[in-house]
Amino acid sequence: MTSPAVPAGPRVPEAVHRRRWAILGVLMLSLLIVVLDNSILNVAIKTISTPAPTGLGATQSELEWAINAYTLVFAGLLFTAGLLGDRLGRKKVLVGGLVVFGIGSALAAESGSPAQLVAFRALMGLGAAFVMPATLAVLMNVFEREEQPKAIGIWAGGVGLAIAIGPITGGLLLDHFWWGSVFLVNVPIVILAVVLMIALVPDSKDPKPGRIDLVGVVLSVVGLVLLVYGIIKGGDEGDFTSPQVLGTALAGVAVLAAFVVHEKRSDHPSIDIGYFKNKVFSAAIAAIALVFFALMGVTFFSVFYTQSVRGYSPLQTGALMLPLAAAQLIFAPRARLVVDRIGVRATTTGGLVLLAGMLAAFTILDADTPIWILEVMFFLMGTGMAHVMTPTSVVIMQALPREKAGSASALSNTFRQVGGALGIAVLGSVLSTAYRNGLESRTDGLRQLPAGLRDAAGGSIEATLGVAEKIGPRARGLADAADAAFLHAMHVTALWGAGIAVLSAVVTALFLPGRTPSAPAAAQGDPERVNADH
Repeated sequence: MTSPAVPAGPRVPEAVHRRRWAILGVLMLSLLIVVLDNSILNVAIKTISTPAPTGLGATQSELEWAINAYTLVFAGLLFTAGLLGDRLGRKKVLVGGLVVFGIGSALAAESGSPAQLVAFRALMGLGAAFVMPATLAVLMNVFEREEQPKAIGIWAGGVGLAIAIGPITGGLLLDHFWWGSVFLVNVPIVILAVVLMIALVPDSKDPKPGRIDLVGVVLSVVGLVLLVYGIIKGGDEGDFTSPQVLGTALAGVAVLAAFVVHEKRSDHPSIDIGYFKNKVFSAAIAAIALVFFALMGVTFFSVFYTQSVRGYSPLQTGALMLPLAAAQLIFAPRARLVVDRIGVRATTTGGLVLLAGMLAAFTILDADTPIWILEVMFFLMGTGMAHVMTPTSVVIMQALPREKAGSASALSNTFRQVGGALGIAVLGSVLSTAYRNGLESRTDGLRQLPAGLRDAAGGSIEATLGVAEKIGPRARGLADAADAAFLHAMHVTALWGAGIAVLSAVVTALFLPGRTPSAPAAAQGDPERVNADH
C-alpha cells in the first residue's frame, strides 16, 4: 500500500522544527499531571476516608464519586474538546484546559466536605478533557512524518511514567503534609507548563472544522452519570432492586440509547456509530473497556487491603504498586515483537488470561500472606496489561482509514476511561455489599451498637475501624471482624474482576485478527486489513 504523496519539503516551519523536542517535553509535562493525579488519588483514598481532621470522613460511595466525577466528565467531553481545539486553535484550548485543571486542583485541596471534593474533581476533569487530546494534536503538527512514531512512543511513555511515580509522590506527600497536598502539588506544575506552552508551542487549527455536537455531548454525560450513580447507590444501600436505584440506572440506559440514536441521525456526530460495524475495531474497543473495568475495580480495593488490613503507610503502599507500573514500562514497547511472532489474537488473549489469573489470585491473600506474593501478582498483572493495551491500540488505529486516526484515538481513550469508571462503580458496589453482609454475619457486637453507629460502621472497613476506636473493650473483636469481612469481600470482588477479564479474552479470541495482514491484502483497501507499516 503506497502512502499518499507528501510535499518534498518539510511541512513544519524550520523555527518550530528546531525546538520540536522541547515542545514534546512541554506536552509530556502537561500529560503527566493529568495522568499523575489519578494515580496519586488511589494512594490517598484511605486518608481521605479517615474522619476529620485527618481526612474528610468520606464513605466508600463518596470516594468512588471523587474518582468517577473526574473520569466521567473527562470521557464525556473528550470529543467536544477535540472539536473545539480544531476550531479555536489547539494551543489556546490546551492552555485553557491547564488553567481550569490548576484552579480545580487548588479548590480540591481546600475542600471542606466530600461533596465539595467531588465537585472540584469534576472541574479538574473538565480541564483534563481539553489537555489530553490537544497534546497529541499539537505533537502531530510539530514533527515530520518520519519522526512521528518515535515522538508518539515517547508521548505514550509519559503515561507509564506517571503511573510509576504517582503512588510514590502521593505517599511522600501524605507522609509529610495533609491530604490536600496531593492536589495542591499540581498548581506549580500547571504554572510552569502554561509559561513554557506560551513561550514554545505554536498554535494550529483545522481549516475546515466540523460543527460541535452539543446534543450528543449532553446525552452522553447525563446518561453515564445516571447509570453510574444508580450502580454506586445500589452498592451503598446494599440493594440493587430498590425503585430509586433501578429507576436511576434504567434512566441512564435510556439516555445512552437516545445518544446512540441521535449519533446515527446526526450529520456532525461526536462518535460515528458506523465505526462499530467493523468487528475488529469493536472487539479491540470492548477489550480495552473490559480490561480497565476489571483493573480499576480491583486496584480500588487493593489500597484498602495494603493500608487497612496490612497496616502499610501511604508511601509504602505506593512503593508496593511499583511492580505493576514497572512491568508496563518494560513490556509495552516490546509487545509488538510478540505480536510479530504469534499474532494479535494470541498475544492479546494470552495477556488477558494472565490478567484474569492474577485477579483470581487475590483470593489467596490473607491478613498475613507474605507481601512478596502481592508484588509478584502486581508485576504479572502489569505484564498482562502491556500485552493487551499495545496490540489493541494498534488494531484500533489500523482498523479505520488513516484520516480517521484522531477519532479512533479519542474513541479508545473514551472507552478506557468509561470502562474504568464503571469498574470502580460496579466492583466497588460488589465490595461494599459483600463487606456489609460479611460484617453483619461475623459479629454480634455490631448489632448491639446504637443504630447510628451501626449504620456508620457498616459503610466500609475504615468506618468500622473508626467506630471500633470509640467503643473501648469491644474494639478488638470488631476490628478482627472488619478484617475478616473485608478479606471475604475482596475475594468475592476479585473473582468478579477475573470473570470480566475472561469475558474480554473470549471477545479477543473470537474477533481479533491472527497474524499481521500481508501488504497485498492491505492494498485492496480493506479498512480491517491495513498493513502494520502504514
